[in-house]
Amino acid sequence: MMPLDGIKILDFTGALSGPYCSMLLGDMGADVIKIERPKRGDDSRGWGPPYISENLSTYFASINRNKKSLSLNIKEIEAKEIVKKLIRNSDVLLENFRPGTMDKLGLGYEDMKKINDKLIYCSISGFGQDGPYKFKPGYDLILQGMGGLMSETGEPNGGPVKIGIAVTDISAGMFACYGILSAIIARSKTGKGQFIDTSMLDCQVSWQTYFATGYLAAGKIPSRIGSAHSLICPYQSFRTNDIFINIAVGNEDMWKKFCEVLGLDIASDERFSDNGKRLKNRDELVKIIENILITKPGDEWLVLLEKAGIPSGPIYTIDRLLNDPQVIHRKMIEEVNNPLYGDIKIPGLPVKLSETKGTIRLPPPVLGQHTEEILIGLGYKEEQIKSMKEKEII
Repeated sequence: MMPLDGIKILDFTGALSGPYCSMLLGDMGADVIKIERPKRGDDSRGWGPPYISENLSTYFASINRNKKSLSLNIKEIEAKEIVKKLIRNSDVLLENFRPGTMDKLGLGYEDMKKINDKLIYCSISGFGQDGPYKFKPGYDLILQGMGGLMSETGEPNGGPVKIGIAVTDISAGMFACYGILSAIIARSKTGKGQFIDTSMLDCQVSWQTYFATGYLAAGKIPSRIGSAHSLICPYQSFRTNDIFINIAVGNEDMWKKFCEVLGLDIASDERFSDNGKRLKNRDELVKIIENILITKPGDEWLVLLEKAGIPSGPIYTIDRLLNDPQVIHRKMIEEVNNPLYGDIKIPGLPVKLSETKGTIRLPPPVLGQHTEEILIGLGYKEEQIKSMKEKEII
């Protein structure tokens, strides 16, 4: 048994935010049908190189496991009838088009709940379903800027820096998943479905946490401070003899131990005797620390820091991360097989349940791989399916 056994998801999403959400649901047992345009499919199928096979990029493969692909031109009347048949037995419809797109297609929430009043309908967008920005396109770069992340990321004297991974997309997908699961629980109590509206901008405002409350309470605007922490010091990357390492000194006991490891007689120095003073004199303190760390290789310092109980770690490139023994032990790299393109390795499941484990049951699908299977399950005959192929409806 899996947590979401029997939950049926109709997934109209593309790119990253929506597919990440439906993947999380699929990992926990939901049956996900991914609706894709005939011929081209989800745009991210072509985002590469690298590619796994024709029309299957590594980008797409990384976020589309545990789904079946139904190629469907939803602008066509016959295709909309297929959607309506699927809706009757679906628990969730997920989409991330611009606001109003599904309404224009006759597939909006108000139309779909007439068919199935228990339906949970989740829309992910850049800026939300209402408000002055609702029609603005939502791209991760734009939202990292408008969401405050880029003004807070980068070196003090440099320009704003984008976080490497598309975090605004991924956060929206995670929040949407949280919303869907909440709505499923609510439906078990009320018997009713509902509409879920989540946006990338809303998610970034939520992520601002202590930066937001710091501004609202005291008018403080955070600035770029590189890898350092705005409220804790020392807590950042440091240069050693050969590599950079991260060190996080989270309290006063750690500060004293840290000074002992480095052989520094400054634990009680008036300039650095508590966290507030260390923040005030951060630049001076960092120079003192780096003058010591530069004398030994990073791995030697990491051994000494770990022995003393000081949180520290290397700064991995992706190759070192994915070959780390802890990552391998936690089964965070999984191998899956699709007969149409062979074996591939993809990231594993980050949430481990003791009794109702999630699993990777289906590899990332080839475009339209399950179209006939799904249509036959809906009662369509071979002649009808053949006709729809000829008309390019599927």
